[in-house]
Amino acid sequence: MSLSVIDRNDVALRGRLAAPVELRELPSGDTLLVFRLTVRRPAPRPREPRQDTITCVSFARGLITRSSGWEPGDLLEVEGSLRRRFWRTPTGHAVAHEVDCRRARKCRVPVRRPEPEVDAG
Repeated sequence: MSLSVIDRNDVALRGRLAAPVELRELPSGDTLLVFRLTVRRPAPRPREPRQDTITCVSFARGLITRSSGWEPGDLLEVEGSLRRRFWRTPTGHAVAHEVDCRRARKCRVPVRRPEPEVDAG
C-alpha cells in the first residue's frame, strides 16, 4: 500500500487575519509569507481560550501577491499542511507548528440587512 493512501496531512481553516501580513526575505533570497489567523473554538470549556491564533506560511508567489490586499480582520479560508519546524537559539532548541499554505482566499462576509419595519396601523 502506498504512503499516499495511509498518511494524510490536510488542514482547512477559516478565520480572521490577526495582524498585517509579513514578508520575510530569507538568506537564500526566497520570500516567505507569514500571517496569523484567529479561529474561534466551536464550544470552549469554562476557563479555556475561546479562540486559537495559528501561524500560516507560504512560499507560493500567487499567495504572496494576493496577500497585499489583505487587512487585519479580513475573513480568510486557508488550505495546507501542518508542519513542525526546529531551530537552534542561543538558549537551546525551539519548535513551532505552522500551516504551510497551498491556497488561501479572502471570503466575502454577507451583509445583514435590517428587517423591514411592519406598519401596525
